[in-house]
Amino acid sequence: MLNRIAEKKAKEIVKSFPVLSVTGPRQSGKTTLIKKCFPEYKYYNLEDPNTRNLIENNPKQFVNPDKPYVIFDEVQKFPDLLSYIQVTVDELNKPGVFIISGSENLLLSEKVSQSLSGRVGIINLLPFSIAELKAAEKLDKNPFDQIQKGFYPRIYDQDIPSADFYGSYLATYVERDVRQIKNIGDISQFQRFMQLVAGRVGQLFNASSIANEVGVDSKTITSWFNILEASYITFRLVPYFKNFGKRIVKSPKIYFYDVGLLAYLLGINNQSEMDIHFARGALFENLIVAEAKKHIFNNSLNIRSYFWRDNNGNEIDLLLDKGNDIDTVEIKASQGYKSGFSKGFVYWDNLNTKTKGKKSVVYTGEIETKTKDYNLVNWKNVNKIFAQNT
Repeated sequence: MLNRIAEKKAKEIVKSFPVLSVTGPRQSGKTTLIKKCFPEYKYYNLEDPNTRNLIENNPKQFVNPDKPYVIFDEVQKFPDLLSYIQVTVDELNKPGVFIISGSENLLLSEKVSQSLSGRVGIINLLPFSIAELKAAEKLDKNPFDQIQKGFYPRIYDQDIPSADFYGSYLATYVERDVRQIKNIGDISQFQRFMQLVAGRVGQLFNASSIANEVGVDSKTITSWFNILEASYITFRLVPYFKNFGKRIVKSPKIYFYDVGLLAYLLGINNQSEMDIHFARGALFENLIVAEAKKHIFNNSLNIRSYFWRDNNGNEIDLLLDKGNDIDTVEIKASQGYKSGFSKGFVYWDNLNTKTKGKKSVVYTGEIETKTKDYNLVNWKNVNKIFAQNT
């Protein structure tokens, strides 16, 4: 069992809020984290039909002021339970009374905002981070081997071949979770949609282009993409365009929370295929951008992530907006140093944004150094960049 960075934050939240909410994709380790951090709490999993029926028939028996300190896992299966939790925590008026978890971000968050506003502390738990695997000495030396393997805990806990894991994961996700979120008639179309989204990783989101290839309208594509976001499969990295006028691109980019799932969707079966794949650079970029998301979520940081690109194609891969400062990060799938690494920084500085912040380049090479313009960082140590923001 690997230690999770979010454990520290979870223990802090239960000392301050009546309710702790842990959300994230299926099999990201939510239940393991909760049980490890709070073994004294009574545990109920609403994924179990028998348990769910018992709670639905008599919720007050399970949300009882005389019997606090309860965990309700997969609470989106019975969202009305949150109203009972609200009444109980208001009556008790003390921290750490209930812990809830769920695998559907938007469904759960909407109910949380309605029923538990001001009463809940939220943790978004994603699959393992580079820092967590490195601490456990399970991180691969080759970034592209690591990308193909992915970061889901079961792959490491049960030594499951990544292809077997992701094949099963996708089948379960599409056949069960997607149908529960939205009634999609032709699942094969949705599967085709997911593969097309994977092929556009790191690119600007264009619903019309995907719709033309799938054979549905753009509104349907937007709705389907919202499903992927709601279940923590994908996310959109929005552009930074404050005060820059019409010269700046304003469409978001597409990324996956887990690069192993992304590689599987792209049909990459081995390293020889990875080495010549058209999305090789985008896969590495996705790896680092997703790591930024994990760091922000694991530490519950108030940091906003962006990219920047102008209409001439000049860009910065990742911006971390800390309020007063903006750190800029370039991501290069290169083992050797190249003078062109700093090109994006030059255009960014010329915008006269009056923002300060550290500049870094993350690459696959081993040599780390500080140049006059930026810090050159090996991918395995990318947490050095993000830790500056903690």
